[in-house]
Amino acid sequence: MKLVAITQRVAVVPGYGERRDCLDQAWPRFLAACGLLPLAMPNVAEVALAMLRDANVTGLVLTGGNDLAALGGDAPERDATENALLDAAEARGLPVLAVCRGMQLLQQRCAIPLLRAEGHVTPRQNIRIDGQAAEVNSYHRFAASESRPPLDVWAVAADGVVKAVRHSGRPITGIMWHPERNTPFAAADISLFRRAFEAK
Repeated sequence: MKLVAITQRVAVVPGYGERRDCLDQAWPRFLAACGLLPLAMPNVAEVALAMLRDANVTGLVLTGGNDLAALGGDAPERDATENALLDAAEARGLPVLAVCRGMQLLQQRCAIPLLRAEGHVTPRQNIRIDGQAAEVNSYHRFAASESRPPLDVWAVAADGVVKAVRHSGRPITGIMWHPERNTPFAAADISLFRRAFEAK
């Protein structure tokens, strides 16, 4: 199984005075179904970069959770860590699959406006992927209705909200749905991750 780095959300726990990193247990199950093993990245940029450098990591998954700090989120250390990991992944040519907040981070880096989106928190939503009808889940409050190079749109909702992007020159993909939240996991999502990371 190929090893992929995966980012974690920040959970603020005032009662203990702690800022905890956490990952839904569904993610390791989903990645295992894709022939992948996760290496959880802490939201401490220098440590995460050292792990990415020293481990035999073959790709990077940016997960959902926590709004971006620019959108009112409370985890600026996560923004810093994920931006640093993206820089390192791009420098090494590693494939990246960015989910929900992760895709928003890609859009932010390309100066694509992210605005509040209504009607995009639902377990089932009809969208078009490469022009074909598809059903996905949706759990986001911010979105873009436009894109710009180097991000090309390949999935869109009926209201024009961009639901997936691909980088025109690098192995970077962003999706606004959560593949790990499906029961059972969708075959199309497993295929997407296997292709992205060349897993078997």
